[in-house]
Amino acid sequence: MNSTNQTLGRTIESQKDELAKLIVDEQWARNPQFKVRYGEVGHAKCVQDVKYNLAYLSQAIASNSPSLFAAYIDWVKVLFEGLKIPTRELAESLEITGDILELRFPDAATIVKDFIELGLNHLTSAPEAIPSFFDDSQPLFVLGHQYFDAILKGERSTASRLILNAVAQGASIKDVYLHVFQSSQREIGRLWQMNQMSVAQEHYCTAVTQLIMSQLYSNIFDTPKNGKHLVATCVGNELHEIGLRMVTDFFEMDGWDTYYLGSNVPLSSIMQTITEREADVLAISATMAFHIPLVADLIKQVRTSDSNRHIKILAGGYPFNIEPELWRQVGADGYASNAEHAIATANTLLAA
Repeated sequence: MNSTNQTLGRTIESQKDELAKLIVDEQWARNPQFKVRYGEVGHAKCVQDVKYNLAYLSQAIASNSPSLFAAYIDWVKVLFEGLKIPTRELAESLEITGDILELRFPDAATIVKDFIELGLNHLTSAPEAIPSFFDDSQPLFVLGHQYFDAILKGERSTASRLILNAVAQGASIKDVYLHVFQSSQREIGRLWQMNQMSVAQEHYCTAVTQLIMSQLYSNIFDTPKNGKHLVATCVGNELHEIGLRMVTDFFEMDGWDTYYLGSNVPLSSIMQTITEREADVLAISATMAFHIPLVADLIKQVRTSDSNRHIKILAGGYPFNIEPELWRQVGADGYASNAEHAIATANTLLAA
């Protein structure tokens, strides 16, 4: 990674609280009607939103990845459209962000300008809505729709019965994971992003899917073992851990002995688990771009450990799908875009 970009990205991240307030205060000074329209609560929310903007911008700069920032602009434009916040307000906020950052970091003004201009240009072309993740050409399309309708209505027993009956009648568990659970989770995220689902609904639906996944474990954990060991973990306080849970279950179905840690696990505990489980592969997941440094920190710890430095490390999650070379930047041995890709990559790494 470019050292100038890394330094600038880290500095913006460390100063984002102060910078966010400066940016919002300037925008509100230019738009006195905001005080009436949004009030004090709205001002605080604006500051929080700009902190997120800066968090993603700083990481995109540190990674020298315009695509990471463009993907964030795609996401936030849809979010603001759902909240009925005019796109022009986001554009103005980005312009002010550029002005303030260029003044504060004159030696890196060109870098800032390039990223802000990219964001502004992308904002004009980014879609205002996201199409459904359910595709009638995919396997188990009808089951997926029935399942999603059931969890949306809070009908947990119906959702469970649909899945268990389908598996009993011969549906592949992998297909259920990919085309029912995964599609449903993506659809949940889409509806939340478009302000058509509450956080409470999102959490409920995810919890139901995790529960029903556990009801399939008697089938999954029956798979004969192949002698390979996987430890899987998210970094930091990642809230989006179900994707890695699905990946881990695919490894289990492939015969691996797996140990899934989830999120919010202390670094020392992860290191201890890798040793105790005699892991051949460590799978690390991050969904939020600003958690990329935590992935790099964990990998560095593993690489400098006498007992764990031999293991192969896979990185995955949304930022790694957006930026193809990101896994190399954080020091991983490989990257996987989905569960089946993860298994293939892990087997290739161990065979090398």
